[in-house]
Amino acid sequence: MPLKPARCYTHQDKPPYTRKEYIHGVPPPKIVKYVMGNPHVDADTVLVLMALEKATVRHNALEAARLMASKYLSRTIGDQNYMLIIRTYPHHVIREHKMMAFAGADRLQEGMRLAFGKPVGVAARVDIGTEIIEVRVKRQHIDAAKEALRRAASKLPVKTRIVLKQPVRAG
Repeated sequence: MPLKPARCYTHQDKPPYTRKEYIHGVPPPKIVKYVMGNPHVDADTVLVLMALEKATVRHNALEAARLMASKYLSRTIGDQNYMLIIRTYPHHVIREHKMMAFAGADRLQEGMRLAFGKPVGVAARVDIGTEIIEVRVKRQHIDAAKEALRRAASKLPVKTRIVLKQPVRAG
C-alpha cells in the first residue's frame, strides 16, 4: 500500500504519540546518519534550517532532505569541508487505519470511524523556531551551504528559513 501524501500528517491536531513501550511494530526511522561530512572540520560559520510553523515532518522527508543537502555539499565543496547535522529526531508514531484503496472499495467496506490504526511510520514534530538541519562550513563555502539547505527545504512539508549563526569558540 503506497504512502499517503504529507498533507495527511503535517498538521498537529492531536497530542504526540511517543510511548514506544506500549506500541508493537513501530518501524524504525529511515534516517541513516545524523552527522555527515567531516566532524573535525575547522568551521567558522554555522547555517541552520529553521521551521517557521508548527508541523509534523515524516522520517522519509527528513531522509530525503539529508540526502539532497549532503550530496550537493560533497559534490561542490568536498566531504572534508563541511559537517551536516540532522537536529530533529522522529519520536512521534504515525498511525493509519488500513482500508482497501481501489475502485469500488467503498461498496465493500465502510470502516470504523475514528479508528485507532496501526503504526506506519515515525515523524518529528517541529515548532516555530525549531532547528531541523545544521551545516558547519568555512566562510568561503557559505553560498554552497545556503544552496544545499535550500534544496533540503524543498523536501520538507514545512515553511523554513535559513539562518546564519556564528559558533562560540572555546578558549
